[in-house]
Amino acid sequence: MSHVSEMWCYHWKWKLRHCLCLFTAYIICMQQAAHGCYDCRIVLTDPSGVFTSPCFPSDYPNSQACKWIIRAPHGFIIQLTFIDFDIEEAPGCIYDSLTLDNGESPMNLCGITAKGLSYNSTGNEMIVSFKSDFSIQKKGFNASYVRIAVSLRNQKVIIPQVPDVDAVSVAETVSVPELSQFTLCFEATKGSSDDNDDWKVFSYTDALSTEVFSFGKTTKGHFLSISGTQCILENALPRNAEFFTGTFQQLCVVGDSFSGSIGIYAKSTYRIVYCPGIFGKVIPGNGRLVLGSNSNEVSSLNGDIYNFRLWNFTMNMQTLANLSCDVKGNIVDWENEFWSIPTSALKAENNLSCGSYLIPSSTIEPTSCANLGSLCQATVNATTPTPPTVTTNMPDTNRNDKPNNGGLFYRISITVYSSNSNSESKVRDVVAEWLNRTFQNWNYTVYVVNISIYPGSVKEGVREKRSIKSFEVLALLVYNATNNINLEEEDIRQKLVSNNGTMEGGYKLQTVTVDPVEKCLAEENPPNYFWPDTRPTVTNFTLCHGSSVQTASRTCYLGLKNYTSYWGQPDLRNCTENAADIANQLLNLTGEGQQLTSDKVNDVVQKLKKIVNDEEIDESLGSTVVTIFSNILTSSDSVLAASSSEALKTIDALALKIQFTGPSMSISTRNLALGVSSINSASFKGGSFSVSPQNNASDFQIDFDKDQTNAFASVVLPPSLLKNLSQDEFEVISRAQFTFFNKNGLFQDAENPANLTSFVVACSIGNITIQDLQDFVKVTIKHTKIQEDPKPTCVFWDMNKNGGNGGWNPEGCQVDAESNENETVCLCNHLTHFGVLMDLQRTVTQIDPRNTKVLTFITYIGCGISAIFSAATLLTYIAFEKLRRDYPSKILMNLSTALLFLNLIFLLDGWIASFDIDGLCIAVAALLHFFLLATFTWMGLEAVHMYIALVKVFNTYIRRYILKFCIIGWGLPALVIAIVLASANTNASHVYGKELYGKDANGQGGDDFCWIKNEVVFYVTCAGYFVIMFLMNVAMFIVVMVQICGRNGKRTNRSLKEEILRNLRSVVSLTFLLGMTWGFAFFAWGPLTLPFLYLFSIFNSLQGLFIFVFHCAMKENVQKQWRRHLCCGRFRLADNSDWSKTATNIIKKSSDNLGKSLSSSSIGSNSTYLTSKSKSTTNTYCKRNSHPENVFLDKPSSKFAQEDGEQTSIIPVHQVIDKVKGYCNPHSDNFYKNIIMSDTFSHSTKF
Repeated sequence: MSHVSEMWCYHWKWKLRHCLCLFTAYIICMQQAAHGCYDCRIVLTDPSGVFTSPCFPSDYPNSQACKWIIRAPHGFIIQLTFIDFDIEEAPGCIYDSLTLDNGESPMNLCGITAKGLSYNSTGNEMIVSFKSDFSIQKKGFNASYVRIAVSLRNQKVIIPQVPDVDAVSVAETVSVPELSQFTLCFEATKGSSDDNDDWKVFSYTDALSTEVFSFGKTTKGHFLSISGTQCILENALPRNAEFFTGTFQQLCVVGDSFSGSIGIYAKSTYRIVYCPGIFGKVIPGNGRLVLGSNSNEVSSLNGDIYNFRLWNFTMNMQTLANLSCDVKGNIVDWENEFWSIPTSALKAENNLSCGSYLIPSSTIEPTSCANLGSLCQATVNATTPTPPTVTTNMPDTNRNDKPNNGGLFYRISITVYSSNSNSESKVRDVVAEWLNRTFQNWNYTVYVVNISIYPGSVKEGVREKRSIKSFEVLALLVYNATNNINLEEEDIRQKLVSNNGTMEGGYKLQTVTVDPVEKCLAEENPPNYFWPDTRPTVTNFTLCHGSSVQTASRTCYLGLKNYTSYWGQPDLRNCTENAADIANQLLNLTGEGQQLTSDKVNDVVQKLKKIVNDEEIDESLGSTVVTIFSNILTSSDSVLAASSSEALKTIDALALKIQFTGPSMSISTRNLALGVSSINSASFKGGSFSVSPQNNASDFQIDFDKDQTNAFASVVLPPSLLKNLSQDEFEVISRAQFTFFNKNGLFQDAENPANLTSFVVACSIGNITIQDLQDFVKVTIKHTKIQEDPKPTCVFWDMNKNGGNGGWNPEGCQVDAESNENETVCLCNHLTHFGVLMDLQRTVTQIDPRNTKVLTFITYIGCGISAIFSAATLLTYIAFEKLRRDYPSKILMNLSTALLFLNLIFLLDGWIASFDIDGLCIAVAALLHFFLLATFTWMGLEAVHMYIALVKVFNTYIRRYILKFCIIGWGLPALVIAIVLASANTNASHVYGKELYGKDANGQGGDDFCWIKNEVVFYVTCAGYFVIMFLMNVAMFIVVMVQICGRNGKRTNRSLKEEILRNLRSVVSLTFLLGMTWGFAFFAWGPLTLPFLYLFSIFNSLQGLFIFVFHCAMKENVQKQWRRHLCCGRFRLADNSDWSKTATNIIKKSSDNLGKSLSSSSIGSNSTYLTSKSKSTTNTYCKRNSHPENVFLDKPSSKFAQEDGEQTSIIPVHQVIDKVKGYCNPHSDNFYKNIIMSDTFSHSTKF
């Protein structure tokens, strides 16, 4: 029995073993079969794409476990759309299911219900998981995704409950001005389970952390607190009931300190609450605004907040009723750049009132009067100012100065007599009580908001009768003309006179004067901004100069001292160009339903051109620009004709400048598609680009290096594409651009108006022209309609035709035999891109990274050394007074100063640029520009001085020589900088600013540097300025060297070698002094670029060192001063060895030559001071060589003549020559030095 049992056991073990093997093999085969269909565990990072269930559209396999992680950069969310969806249906999706994790709460989907639906992530990542069991398969799903730039409008903020922990505050870059008027709007929710009646929505504190502005609720009701005054809003908001609920409620608060009123707009109702305590109070500027409470004493609103906007002017009911999402707060707006918000407090939602990517674009232009109400009405034309009007139920009057907000203001001047000796405060109380009693229960709603008392004068006759005191009373009356009834000044005066007897305390009303407060008179400030006559407290609006969208504002204020009106400063912050904001506004202006005219399209294209040329273009901004162009393409050909050429150039420039990460990027819209692909020129083996329709979508799908059977257009690039390029062009290439046009309105050929029967596709490589290819570029384009008898012609758009307007050109293209009635295949031997005439990136020959690093190292080390030795040269001449007595030394000191600051600012420039402070960067760039021009100027003045001293030696005199040189040397560069800044007006950032220098061939790397951004300014004020100075210095250099060589050639006491060495030293010293090495820049072209760049960097960065060596350290008089004052021991020179003490020392100095004398500071320094700065008579300075002991036998006269504040010599030239010949050989160095370079003749040149 046991044997049978063992056999049975063995038998089943054998069966189980085989079953297990079969099951394992089945699982492995199924997994291999499933994975053979599709790799379904991947991370998707492209801007858009499509993914499907395994084996779609066939049934998905059993036992699947797929996971797709879709990621986008910060600032984006993912939008997922199911084009097709069919998964086994079951209760709770317990069998096959798709799990969608949007970052908040995962959801399970099955069946067919998700087909056609879209889902958004709350963050920048979405996870899609799919699983199937071992039975019942369905078709699965086909999904597309796209990343969407998330602005703050698509997110709400969870109000932090703990102060200073994850606080939500206005960004530090936003400056809040002083507010005497404001409009504040926001939306908020409140948790249903929160019964707390003591909370705050926001809090604003001044620089001392004192709360000066807040909104919230206490047990007394909702309140608004301004500068310590708490105004209860019980008449405008429910006191006991809760205004904020679980859904967003919008609330707008309007404050006006001039009238002491607070307006509340809520639930389409506008109410006014008067709060006299805020009259005249100003909310201080430069504070900190936080959402929620700023202290632990009062809690924050337990809820969410959205669309917080703040303006520094008041809005009326009509404006608030028509307030749209497009009206931006001019102080604080609900945009990312205005706020500092921790990620934990942000939450994206689908039902927000101003969500941009979920709500279709409005069909009404946002700047229309229907939307903006009185905001638009206050925008007036300067030539025909139209006063704003108020529409009411009351009959209109003939008065044309009714306010659009804030009320009418009247200035009341009263003279009061009193026989009582009361103080001014007592008089104020009596008059205030009388005025309030007088206007109480009157037919007009008026308020006395301020009273001032001044002692007055009494007539002599009245003073004699009795002791009478007079007081001048000045009061401000506000009339809120809400019922549109007219109130005249005479009515107010009669009301006061008729109530004269009711004044108590023995006071008598003597005179009454009532005048309306004057308007702020029309004026232009700043230029191009015209403001019409405006009533006090009214804010006027006008379009920004050069814009048809953005507005500037200016408020007419009311002075509380003398009750007169005055203009405030214009608010031009909306006119500051922000590329993203401008692009979004243009997107709204060109959206669906907008009627675009030719002028409007041209205006939009010009603004887009400016954005593309001046701004950094990322994928988000690029996508907006492409969408705008797509909107423009819906216009008729006649509307597009005028701006088509500029539009095409701008589109190509956009493709060339847009920045992206990864191997490629694409932007697809309804009428235009743009694709950019990275290219490695060293390993390029061809490529392709295709545009095809998306399933169930109006946009296009762009693919790189993929074959699409149903493509609208495709371009195939041959492997030999880059073979004919030069080495420089080959190294520059980093990208290929492709553009597809669904509409052809931009391609209008005036000379050849043939019908275009296809789409238009363009391809270009970088910013270069490719032509005469060995292998053809294959371009396949679908016909827009079937051609029964096709006779196509392949053409390209030639921008040089028709006077630069462009036209079709068939050159270099031919029709391939593969063409048919549905599509045409073109073979072209060139690529043409639309921006060939533009140098958008200021491209120069690229330097490889290794040489770039070496040149950078040389430059910074050289500038550091140059700065040190420039400072040493300057300190030497400052410390030793004898060295700076002559003019050349003073000129050298100025040149060394300019070089010193030029090198220091250059060394600090990159570090300062890292702070990202625009104003600081502009200042540094302007200073660097100034000292560069000053260096060029002083080098030019060195040359001018040499010319005067060497060529125009005799019979000339310069009054205030150094003063005039300083005015030119420092004043001329300052004048150039001032003109540049003045021409930039308020847009200095367009001239100076931060740019990226040192990028490699792929456009990567580089360092930020503050310098000139504008090409015209650079080439005119830097390159042109230097060319002028350089040519002048070259001419002076030649003249000086001819003089040196000519005079040295007459000498017979030196060998030829000595003369050559001396002349060579003169050439080298003058080369650095006159800045001749800067001329290396003219030779840095073509194959000589790199060698001359090295020469340029080495010699110019070390210019300060070379000037120190040749014009300071090698000078004998400088060496003697150093030895006398800085050395000790045997190296110290005795004080009685000065070369100016005896004639013996003069005669012994035969080692100096003329070349050395011509060096700046050598001119006159090495010579004997033959004459003093006093006027001398014909006394003999020295005798002949045979009588050296009598050289100074005769003393000069003590007669002096003063001219222009300077002591100048007027010795006749022939007498000086005779005197010098008395002890100097005419052929020696000292003869020329003493005649040509002495201080006498430095003063002897006259203009």
